[in-house]
Amino acid sequence: MCRWLAYSGTPILLEELLYKPEHSLIDQSMHARLGVGTTNGDGFGVGWYTPDGTAEPTLFRGTGPAWGDENLRELAHSVRSGLFLAHIRASTGTPVQQTNCHPFRHGRWLWLHNGRIRGYAKLKRTLAMSVDPELYPDIGGSTDSELMFYLALTYGLEADPVSAVEHMVGRIEDAGRRNGIDNPVQMTVAMTDGERLWAFRYSTERNSRSLYCSTAVDTLREMYPDNNVLQQVSDETRIVVSEPLGGLVGAWQPVAESSYELVEPGVGTVGTVGPFQPVPC
Repeated sequence: MCRWLAYSGTPILLEELLYKPEHSLIDQSMHARLGVGTTNGDGFGVGWYTPDGTAEPTLFRGTGPAWGDENLRELAHSVRSGLFLAHIRASTGTPVQQTNCHPFRHGRWLWLHNGRIRGYAKLKRTLAMSVDPELYPDIGGSTDSELMFYLALTYGLEADPVSAVEHMVGRIEDAGRRNGIDNPVQMTVAMTDGERLWAFRYSTERNSRSLYCSTAVDTLREMYPDNNVLQQVSDETRIVVSEPLGGLVGAWQPVAESSYELVEPGVGTVGTVGPFQPVPC
């Protein structure tokens, strides 16, 4: 499986999360602790928005291991953003190619995923036929993750993001039942429209992959008054991760099973906004 992070808050250099923490995303590409495997070397990607938020997000993706990519290191040292997603990939069977690397982009939206559709080879054609014909030509790769994104777009992601993801998962589970595939969905997902950030944790079997959200910054400042990083970011800054980036006790809170969280500007707290319940399609 894969590892990922999503950041929203005070603009920072990408390297502050990709490289500098004790258990950074780059470290996780070699030494993941909570994933199915310890190595995630089948490509990587970063998607970010400019600090003024006026442009569509920029993507940088590569097919090699993240730990050895000098261009990624150079970029992370110079790009500053207040909203970005990053992903390191461990393929579940689809080819290692740039179009299969996360995040995926459509307009102002970015999407990444950890998990899989069980029985994807058997379900792929059925699910692809459910994608809006006007959206289908924009699918660039062959992963289940990208197809999930375009199913969510089909079910109205841009108008009602949570409902669209619930309908997407419901469609996959219905296809799985019809084809004799048990527990077809395993996912943690991050998506953003450039302003708000959503994170989902769900699996059909109710035993989902790990997902954590950072503790409120004002609380962490009280716990660690000498930590300079915490003094430099706003109260609304949040990080959502597949697994914690460092060892600060109390800095990471697990996201509840079958739930979603929302981070949005001007809101100083974040928690479980609501339960996640698939809607059959």
